[in-house]
Amino acid sequence: MEKIKPMVEIELFNENRLTYARKYRALTIKALSEKIGVSSRTLSSIENGHKKDDTIRPTLEALQKCLNFPEAFFFQEDMPSLEKDTVSFRSLARMTATVRDKCLCAGQLALEFMGYVNFRIQLPKVDLPDLGNDTAEAAAAIIRNEWGIGEKPIRNMVHQMESKGIRVFSLYDRSTDIDAFSFWKDEEPYVFLNMNKSVERGRFDAAHELGHLVMHKHGGPKGKEAEMQANSFASALLMSEGTVKANTSSFMNLEDIIKAKRYWLVSAAALVRRMKDLSILTEWQYRTLNIDLSKHGCLKREPNPLEQRESSKLLPMIFKLLKDDGITKYHIAKGLRVSAKEIDALMFGLTMTGVEGGKPVEPNPPESFKQPPHLKIV
Repeated sequence: MEKIKPMVEIELFNENRLTYARKYRALTIKALSEKIGVSSRTLSSIENGHKKDDTIRPTLEALQKCLNFPEAFFFQEDMPSLEKDTVSFRSLARMTATVRDKCLCAGQLALEFMGYVNFRIQLPKVDLPDLGNDTAEAAAAIIRNEWGIGEKPIRNMVHQMESKGIRVFSLYDRSTDIDAFSFWKDEEPYVFLNMNKSVERGRFDAAHELGHLVMHKHGGPKGKEAEMQANSFASALLMSEGTVKANTSSFMNLEDIIKAKRYWLVSAAALVRRMKDLSILTEWQYRTLNIDLSKHGCLKREPNPLEQRESSKLLPMIFKLLKDDGITKYHIAKGLRVSAKEIDALMFGLTMTGVEGGKPVEPNPPESFKQPPHLKIV
């Protein structure tokens, strides 16, 4: 990805940034117009660029307060583009357009952040194969082989993905209707994980999105077929055929499943499905175990759950390098013209602060490093 220079101030109000801010806050034109006390027609005219700056000024203060974006945010160039057709969403069928747009906005902010970072730091190079012509099972086996995992369980999906150049971000305070999403942008892969899901579900979501990145980069199946393929990939990646066949049997009951799932760090439901796909369980046994899972509430609340949620290894390294050069998250937020809270929401809560006497320190950061440091995940 070409390193992006610092943001350029523009003199005119950018109506596209208003549309972005509204969608980021999951508001319709009608809802926002009611909150700021103007007609929907007036707000629509502003977003469509039909109002001059001098007529927008009286409304601007109300807009920035309601949307919680500083005034300077609305006087920048357009946010990075991200078309919905280029993004792979989990649970798309039950997702509203408002939730989808809100997630796309999170993706755009992450792209803006990465532009800031890429201008200063050399990140791990992307090293992902194109497996669009392989079956899900074969693709998972190829990844295991190329990543040197063999048959072993994958202990940390996020770290593995980051080591291969995938930029992984979190989603906080967003609808539980979205599990995860991913996309390629300028030959860089991105994954976003909902932190409101169980640890087991988060790992499966990460593996699922990896499946989209390696199997669907250049098209391929769409909709339900693509989701089923990514699910099969995630299942095969997290639970290798050899270890599942060696450590499970058709005689296992629900209690046995709940104990065994910890070996692969997956949900009970995911293990049951993998056993069925590998013909360890008959269709009748599979249905019976799923009935037991539902009866005991295991489909809503994971039994014997994992406690340690996976987080980024790359982001703390980025923050450490920036902080060593006097750059705090407040500088980053100011540079992107957003609040620090918006940065935190994408960063697994890992962002750094400079502290002096209990208050944030905001030294003047340099424009860029003379020689951008190189990061490597091991």
